[in-house]
Amino acid sequence: MNEFELHSIPGETGWIEVIAGCMFSGKTEELIRRLRRAQIAKQNVKIFKPKIDARFSNNSIVSHSEQSLPSILIDDINEVIESAKDAKVIGIDEAQFFSSDIVNICNTLANNGKRVIVAGLDQDYKGIPFEPMPQLLAIAEYITKTLAICVVCGNPADKTQRKTSSSERVIVGASDIYEARCRKCHYIPNES
Repeated sequence: MNEFELHSIPGETGWIEVIAGCMFSGKTEELIRRLRRAQIAKQNVKIFKPKIDARFSNNSIVSHSEQSLPSILIDDINEVIESAKDAKVIGIDEAQFFSSDIVNICNTLANNGKRVIVAGLDQDYKGIPFEPMPQLLAIAEYITKTLAICVVCGNPADKTQRKTSSSERVIVGASDIYEARCRKCHYIPNES
């Protein structure tokens, strides 16, 4: 470990890590990787996901590559404070589906000495910043932007292409409804 790495590891404090990107970019895989490492280190880990996301499981976070970890399904992000009292590391998946309260919750947890790792979509299907992710990115000590591969041209993809004509902002789905696209190949359905 070099001098920079040694000084960049927080000690005796909490912090926030945000993993952001488009669909199929490996956000949940990276979240699972970090949480597994904390578990291997025998740290008390609690993992949360929103009730709206029951695509693959009701009691686990699951990546598109079928990696998974047991999690707690919650309706309201405020449930995390009470449920995570004894945890050292808190994982939150699909942060874009929670209210803006998640920003204060993450700050409170970090201020109480906890490592908070949050994953979520940073843009909606139109390429518009997906609240509350911009605020989480602003307060995080560590940010990871994940990229997928554009299914059309093979370039790095940071956009989520919706394959249906619905104009609702939130439609929970997977490859049946969405695919990864680059800036050049992405378009807004019904507006192209």
